[in-house]
Amino acid sequence: MNPREVRTVDDAKKIIEERGLTHVKVGLFDNDGVMLGKYMSRAKFYSSLENGFAFCDVILGWDSKDQLYDNVKYTGWHTGYPDAPVRILPESCREIHTEPGMLLFMAEFDQQAEAVCPRGTLRRVIEKCQSLGFDPYAALEYEFFLFNETPQSVREKGFKNLEPITPDWFGYSILRNSVHSDLYHQILEMAETMDFPIEGIHTETGPGVIEAAISVDDAASAADKAALFKTFIKVLAQKNEMMATFMAKWSADYPGQSGHIHISLKDKQGKSAFFDGSQHHNISAIQKHFIAGQQRLMPEFLAMLAPTVNSYTRLIPGFWAPTDATWGVENRTTALRVIPGSEKSQRVEYRLGSADANPYLALAAALASGVYGIMNKWEPLPQVKGNAYEQEHPAELALPRTLWEASQRFKASEAAREMLGSDFVDHYAASREWEEREFRKHITDWEMDRYFEII
Repeated sequence: MNPREVRTVDDAKKIIEERGLTHVKVGLFDNDGVMLGKYMSRAKFYSSLENGFAFCDVILGWDSKDQLYDNVKYTGWHTGYPDAPVRILPESCREIHTEPGMLLFMAEFDQQAEAVCPRGTLRRVIEKCQSLGFDPYAALEYEFFLFNETPQSVREKGFKNLEPITPDWFGYSILRNSVHSDLYHQILEMAETMDFPIEGIHTETGPGVIEAAISVDDAASAADKAALFKTFIKVLAQKNEMMATFMAKWSADYPGQSGHIHISLKDKQGKSAFFDGSQHHNISAIQKHFIAGQQRLMPEFLAMLAPTVNSYTRLIPGFWAPTDATWGVENRTTALRVIPGSEKSQRVEYRLGSADANPYLALAAALASGVYGIMNKWEPLPQVKGNAYEQEHPAELALPRTLWEASQRFKASEAAREMLGSDFVDHYAASREWEEREFRKHITDWEMDRYFEII
């Protein structure tokens, strides 16, 4: 049985029996998009398929360094970090490319924990979209740097003087991808095996940087694929004595790393809700409202798309990242790029997102804001033509400049509370405030160089 044919509990049991597996791997994603999980015995897994299982809810109450939030209500020392119910998703069954024969099943939080679960949050947005008569589709694309380093070597070097797998600026280079064809083929094969097929992959501008575009799918599946892609690119790299990073920006000398999101909507007849051949650039009224929602709410939802302190080092003029909530047609200097085409290809690219964002939450933000625009029949401001970095834009389009500011805008957003739920908004905003506070505890190299001697 093919793992991607699994749909039901019985199917899941059947494929495990066929393979004679004593254990399978089960994983789910936290606030920061980190995949966490364990190997589970066959007997325990069968029971969990039927009844769910319990997972310590601390993973909803700690950061990417396992440090405990001190400012969230959902969980903490005040609750004693109890187990939270989790359900396994049989249809998520996948071969693990780097572990031949082993199967991976994804899971998500259930009951009360579902309110702050990233995957559950996206699903609620999708359901709101569907209640309006639209099915959302998405495709995510990522830039990531590869280094000739190991987890040990980067720490021995203090994360300085790291060696990218290739030198210099060689965007779209046939030379580079031919010399490293073995690695590219490993990536492509893994993507096919694990069902996050890659539509295109190439070198980007900078040493050792690659961009991969994952094929389009329904929104929930697209987020699953993106989250698995990020996780297992790191696994594959380390298996090859390399390291991959999806940091928004690891060096001031190079452009940051994006996580662009392509979105389209279909009506219940399966036709594009964004395409209207009678309108300029084929932009339908629905697509206009969608763009307007994304544009107007971008400053309020930014914390979900730029979720780390490092994210904001990327959002500067001239480095292929937007600085205001602008939109344009086939304009890569704007935050939203409308891509006109046929009924099949008409879409909007949300260019603001950085590679470090949790795919579930980034897509939830991009989709929720657009759907809110449809619900309220908003109209976008005039499109930007030419270089958006060199133009003045209305003050309401300015984006927050720090994670703290973004978290305050998010926490105060009525639209976010309506579309995502107040439990999620409060929990996630607190987690971003924590992230900023953790950063403030540390002394940077810049501060030492600037102040140590002269001040």
